[in-house]
Amino acid sequence: MHGYHDFHPSLIRATTTASAGSLAALFDVDNTLIPGEACEVRFFRYLWRRGLVGWREMRRSLVWLIRQGPSVSIHPLRERKVYLEEKDASLIEACAREFFHDEMLQAVSRQGRERLEAHRQSGHQLILISGAPDFLVTPLAAALNVPTLFAARLERLGGRYTGAVVPPLPYGAGKRQLVVSHAQERGLELANSFAYGDSPGDTEILTLVGYPVVVNPIRGMRRIARGRGWPVVDWT
Repeated sequence: MHGYHDFHPSLIRATTTASAGSLAALFDVDNTLIPGEACEVRFFRYLWRRGLVGWREMRRSLVWLIRQGPSVSIHPLRERKVYLEEKDASLIEACAREFFHDEMLQAVSRQGRERLEAHRQSGHQLILISGAPDFLVTPLAAALNVPTLFAARLERLGGRYTGAVVPPLPYGAGKRQLVVSHAQERGLELANSFAYGDSPGDTEILTLVGYPVVVNPIRGMRRIARGRGWPVVDWT
């Protein structure tokens, strides 16, 4: 594996001899391109302020979490969006667009934008991959001019959300599955590609590529990066 130092953006072009168009740059969103708290948590708060969710949704989410077993993980809430059950999809998506322009656009990391741009200039295939709902990440992909996006797709019935996420969820092994099949379809060389992520849920995509970078590490990710010799950077 490459040394424990991140490559300067100007070196991205020179890092590999492979054809630029066959290389991907995979970017996680939460706490990577957008530092800090997960965008879905911020969006829940945004809906709360507008009276579209409240204690009822909070209670239902907690009950669902407790029923999934004794683990302290919040992973079951990634797999089922309890707070959106029976909500009007078009209303939620309109709120998501407002929320993105009001709160998220200015929160995108400057270093993240610069790194995206360096990969774009090098002709690499830009990909955003996030376990957040697609209605939160689609406006980001559009604003950053990133053509390929993998995010959680929510099941609908009669114009309302059921709370279920259409598999595979782009988290952990699901991220890997989506990236591998996309790479096979497009003839991408993952062994010479790049990936950026912040948490153990990104380990699957970081191990897929030749040039992994850990950004703003959380939940033991700094230790994992040290053990694997992956570079660690802070984006603000």
